[in-house]
Order: sequence, then C-alpha cells, then structure tokens
Amino acid sequence: MLDLHRLRLLQEFAARGSIARTAAVLGYTPSAVSQQLAALEREAGTALLDRSARRAELTDAGRRLAGHAERILAMVEEAETDLSAEATEPAGRVVATAFPSAAIAFAPALARSLRAHPRLTLVLRQTPAGEGLRQVRSGDVDVAIVDDWTSRLAEEIELGGSILTWYHLIRDQLVLVLPRTHPAAAASQPVDLRALRHEPWLAAPASEPSRQAVDRLLAAVGVAPPVLSEFEGMSTIVSLVARGIGIAILPRLAVAAADRRIAVRDLPHGLDLARDVYAVARTASVRRPSVAVIVTALRAAGPSRPRA
Repeated sequence: MLDLHRLRLLQEFAARGSIARTAAVLGYTPSAVSQQLAALEREAGTALLDRSARRAELTDAGRRLAGHAERILAMVEEAETDLSAEATEPAGRVVATAFPSAAIAFAPALARSLRAHPRLTLVLRQTPAGEGLRQVRSGDVDVAIVDDWTSRLAEEIELGGSILTWYHLIRDQLVLVLPRTHPAAAASQPVDLRALRHEPWLAAPASEPSRQAVDRLLAAVGVAPPVLSEFEGMSTIVSLVARGIGIAILPRLAVAAADRRIAVRDLPHGLDLARDVYAVARTASVRRPSVAVIVTALRAAGPSRPRA
C-alpha cells in the first residue's frame, strides 16, 4: 500500500524539481527525503526517480504517480471535510502551531473563538522558526502561523499551487524598545539611533533572522553598537530591557503584551524593515468547519485576503 506521507513528499519533489529543494521546503535533510522516496519506489514496485551523481528527476511512472498523489491527498482531506461537515456546528480538535511571539499575540483571539463553539477544542503549540510550514505540509498540524523576513515565503506562495492556502495577517514592523525611564523614551522626541550607539544593546543570536534584520537596519544608519550579550528568545530580551539592563530593536509583535516598565518607539521614517506574518493551512482542510473557525479568528485579529 502506498504511504500517504511519502506521496506528499513525491508531490513536493514534482513541484520543486530537486531533492535538496524539497528537503529545504519541508524542513528535512536531503538524505531523509531520498530514503523516503526510495521506500515509496519499493511500495510502488517501480522506479519513480532517475538518479545521477548530480541530480534526480522523475521517471514517466514518477510523473504519473505524482499526478495521482495530488488527487489522492486532496480526496482524503475532502473526505475528512465531508464527514466533519455533517455536524451542525464545529466540533473536534484542531492543532495549530506558531512561533513564540505570535502564539502569545494571537492566543487571546483564538481562545475567544472557542467560547462560541463548546464542542471545539484547540491545541496551540509553540514551534521553532521553519517548523510550522513543514508540519502543515506533512499533515502534523492543521494551521500554522509563520513569519517571513526575506520574502522567501512570498516566493513560495507564488509557486504553491492549490495545496496550501495562505492568509497574510500582519506586517510586523521593527520598533525600538527602551526602559520607560530612559531619556529617549519620551514620545515628544524623535528617535536618533546614532545618539544611542554607545548604549548597551541587547540582541538575538546572530543566526536569527530578526538579528540579521536589526544588523541591516543599524548598518543603514551608520550605527554599529556593541552588543552586551546575545539572548535566545525575544521575551527574554524584553524582560531585560524592562529591568533597565539595555535597549533593543524588536518586532512589534514581540512586545504586544509587554511589561509596563518598557517604552516602545517607532523607528525613523524610511527604516521600515519588517517581517510578514501568515496563517497557512492545507486548502482542503480550510473547508472543515472546525479549521475554518480558527482561520476566521486569526484573520479577524490580523485581517487580509487569502493567497492560494
């Protein structure tokens, strides 16, 4: 019997054209993708990929099975949707995932949506960056809130076809975060980042997309501040700013439920670096009443149009 998860991998390979790109999109290693596709070949009883030292491409049988896979996976989810639609109101369990600051920011809207649907339960998980999209594609979760600092996801959306539906929730601007007692915290004064170059700056690790965006922003205004320390987790940085230990530049979403001891200042005009925040779900699952309730709640909290 053909494994549905492996069929989804084959479908993604057909769309991406390489094992490396398939692995990058789904969050696996190339070796894991190759092994799973080899297992699917054994299940199918025929070669699906024509492999060489430098690349792999679909055989005729592989192309035919990839076409079947798209229809099979859509039919499976449509069957699940049809059965769940028999209920007069949304019921059952929906699993959602979000990066930490989005989980905190959107959890109240999701919790409020559950009050009107007592037979509906939600599991909201916090997931490291890059994991949410893979989990939606693999069917491990129903809805993911994901962020994009580099327009990479925007490109994925344009290539995505009909398997996933995307909802742009917010454009999350970078803001300056200061202790409320800091002289620059006064709203009447324009922010001058150059005047803050000798402050103790706090930042995420250099590998984090948010840190890379901050570095680009500061370099653009000629500021290269010394970083007092690097801290994993934006909530940790916010707590340190609240204690007067330093200042930081963070996405506004990270300070949505911030400590009263901090002040949040918009950056000077023209320094509009931001991340885009999306909700994403499999297109077939959005038609399930239970998933539709969660998507609707997210869109109400950050309204925009879907992109499929």
